[in-house]
Amino acid sequence: MYAVIPLVLSGLLCIALVFFLQQKVASTIEFAQTLRDLASIFIGISGFLAAVVMIYLANAALQLKSSKTTIVDHLSRVTEQMHHFRSIIDILFRSKMWLPGLKEYIDDEFEGLTFFDVKEFYKGRSKLAIEFLQENNKFEDTENLYLELKSLLMTSPRDKRIPEEIEYPRVYNQDIVEKWMQHKCGSGLWYYFGYKYGIFKDALNYEAVFERHQDKVMELAVQIDSETFEDSSFNEVFFSKLGEYATKEIIPKLFQFQQKSTGGVPRMIFYLYLIFASSLAIGVLLPLAVLLFGLPVIALIISFSFVISLVFFIATTFYQFLSSEINS
Repeated sequence: MYAVIPLVLSGLLCIALVFFLQQKVASTIEFAQTLRDLASIFIGISGFLAAVVMIYLANAALQLKSSKTTIVDHLSRVTEQMHHFRSIIDILFRSKMWLPGLKEYIDDEFEGLTFFDVKEFYKGRSKLAIEFLQENNKFEDTENLYLELKSLLMTSPRDKRIPEEIEYPRVYNQDIVEKWMQHKCGSGLWYYFGYKYGIFKDALNYEAVFERHQDKVMELAVQIDSETFEDSSFNEVFFSKLGEYATKEIIPKLFQFQQKSTGGVPRMIFYLYLIFASSLAIGVLLPLAVLLFGLPVIALIISFSFVISLVFFIATTFYQFLSSEINS
């Protein structure tokens, strides 16, 4: 919106200059020749402006490419962390740590229900979620943790069942990553094994996880972050720390880096490219065509008016635009 008023003023200035110069040409015979004599000066001004912008655009493109490379490197690392985290979740999800009958209760009686349906029950999109929340069962609320872990094995918000072999995509669907972040998926590990473990410890028997799977979990945790998990043991403290790490480090960074890696051209580049293209086309090529092919003097009038209006627009908007880009 900060550019609307200068844009309107620049447009009015351009129209006023076209009208004034036309009147001047009509009233003064020699003025048309004066405009042709000044054409080279305006071509030089427009060419210099276009050259400066072109150099800046080339430099910005190189910096953007370098930044993209850095982002992709970070994205590869955090995607690998997410793979390892989901492998741990897969082991826990399929283990025998759950109360008897819990898996059948969720996967059969509430087949198709997702953690996102439950968290968004207030939107009224899933009657199954409302029925689930109204149920009285014997699983001491651990069914919510089961659904949460199940959501972390999904690769799309529309998934309803988890395959026998979970997928590890090269790039995660941004929609599912956004859902994970929105509902803090993974924080259930901190809640059930940390903050409220005293309440749920009888309903979550992590010692029932096979010993070889326990070793695998700890290996994966070290691969996620060796400094954080190197001295950890397979216990409730580890699960709590893992859940906190995933919700504060892995998932937010995954969302952030994926968003940046797929982002379009910055507005600053687009803004400068428009200036470059218009100054080159109307400020350089058009007056050159007038000098070479003897086009009507109205073409020079339009070119001169546009260049002056363009300089006015740049002068009145560039600082605000630059400030906006820095603070965004």
